[in-house]
Amino acid sequence: MSEKLKHIELLLLDVDGVMTDGRIIWDAHGVETKAFNVKDGHGIKLVQRAGIQVGIITGRTSPVVDVRARELGIDILYQGALKKLDSYLEIKQRTGLEDHQIAYMGDDVIDVPVMRRVGFSAAPADALSEVAALVDYVARCRGGEGAVRELCDLLLKGRGLWQELVVERYSL
Repeated sequence: MSEKLKHIELLLLDVDGVMTDGRIIWDAHGVETKAFNVKDGHGIKLVQRAGIQVGIITGRTSPVVDVRARELGIDILYQGALKKLDSYLEIKQRTGLEDHQIAYMGDDVIDVPVMRRVGFSAAPADALSEVAALVDYVARCRGGEGAVRELCDLLLKGRGLWQELVVERYSL
């Protein structure tokens, strides 16, 4: 696993069930709300500081995701991607990266075509069991409850950057 992590230059994430717990909340005015985990966000910022790009491929379209992506400085954003592999291939072309340089975290069958291509695949603890059986790493945390942070920490450790970016910076 650590050999695969050494080559990762781009982390791609699904949203519902990965960056969130999968619930979609609508208020009385039809405005959609999602809850994002601040620890996941900090993990994303840490991997970005390490030079790893972060992107999102989600099957749904939501203004809330635009806001979260902007807040985290994520400019690779594909919403309404019902055929995620098409978006993935576009991202590869756009970035010039190869499969072995890309990691992806997803939780459902829509994510499988991308998971089969990337250099490192991951799923949250509560991913569909058939999906969890296919990935390189299943997080201990559930989607929206730290699974993304867990993967970010794993990437930093796998790239040998944990000591510099976390231990020394935060005096652990």
